[in-house]
Amino acid sequence: MIKNFKKKVLPNGFTILFEKREVPVVSVSISFKGGGINEELKEKGISHFIEHMLYKGTTNRTNLEIAQEIERRGGEFNGFTSEEMTSFYCKISSKYVNVALDVLGDVIKNPLFLEEDIEKERKVIFEEIKMRKDNPRNYVFDKIHSLLYSETLGLDLAGTEKTVNSITREDLVKRHKKYFTPNNLILTVVGNVNFEKIVDWSKKFFSEKNKSRIPNYKFQFQNKRKIEKRKGIDQANLIFAFHSPLANDEKTHAAEVLITLLAGGMSSRLFHEIREKRNLVYSIHGDIDSTKKYSHSMIYAGCKKENMQLVEKLILEEFRKVSKDLTEEELNHTKEQLIGNYQISMEDSQNQMLHLLIEEIDSDAKNFYLYENNISKVKLEDVKKLASKVVSGKYSFFALVPED
Repeated sequence: MIKNFKKKVLPNGFTILFEKREVPVVSVSISFKGGGINEELKEKGISHFIEHMLYKGTTNRTNLEIAQEIERRGGEFNGFTSEEMTSFYCKISSKYVNVALDVLGDVIKNPLFLEEDIEKERKVIFEEIKMRKDNPRNYVFDKIHSLLYSETLGLDLAGTEKTVNSITREDLVKRHKKYFTPNNLILTVVGNVNFEKIVDWSKKFFSEKNKSRIPNYKFQFQNKRKIEKRKGIDQANLIFAFHSPLANDEKTHAAEVLITLLAGGMSSRLFHEIREKRNLVYSIHGDIDSTKKYSHSMIYAGCKKENMQLVEKLILEEFRKVSKDLTEEELNHTKEQLIGNYQISMEDSQNQMLHLLIEEIDSDAKNFYLYENNISKVKLEDVKKLASKVVSGKYSFFALVPED
């Protein structure tokens, strides 16, 4: 599919990623190459705050008009903030690609940051923070960061009530004006549209020549464990996590193989051993958060409080078994599973838009198309060594358990 892919970087640094699709739908995003990892401790949550404010209206449109221009044409409009990016995207009929570009460009470039809206949205963010805390599964995924990393990366992406409450309009405007420059923006388009027209629009809409460098702040990798108690819940929610090779490390795919082998579906080792054989959990699954600056693999499980230690022990035991007895046959089955998942994930243009964007942030978008080859090259010994490292105790553990 790389033959349908094009990339262009304009003289001012504005990056355009494009994949041609022969279907009458297009997915479009404009993304800022900065997020939570680029914040000081005292301003944690400012990227997420800016994301919220960019929905609230521009010099050309009210917040209602922003939504109406997309939704009245049958499109979907949304956005997100992560540790490494802030993105706005929509999926719409290809014939309305100019509308999508104009609305997204307007949102990114011309926000109002009205004081009244800021105070209203501050309250909304407070409620979002509370909502994630009240959801045990979300909460343990958020908290594991504080046990794996120090400094800004250890804090929740949305910030705390204290940090969010301290962010002023001046802070928001200054950060947006200083860093949302063309060289820090990526336009990603997947669909049945004309690439040259996308490039022409970009040259006109983002014609500014000013550039800026997004700040980076140091943090340390660490391994800690913590158990919290909470009234009103009936199940222990736990996260078992370990540092894995960075996204631009050739061995990063060994971590994908390992976590898929252990917790990647109903055929995985842990699902079979802990759920099917022992009936200790309803849900157990794995995930990876991998970037060029940090990377960790996780296993989530929900179980009775009294079974928590046993579940942790069984997870560790399965890592030990992999480090000792993983065979080429099982390795190849897992590779085939990952390659199949990769192929299926490309079916939806919005997923593909996100894949290309993430790959560009971490290395180069075209590397996404090398995934099958990279997975195929994963060596048995690399997977076993990573499993052995976890067995030696290099992992973090967090659990939220019912209070007696």
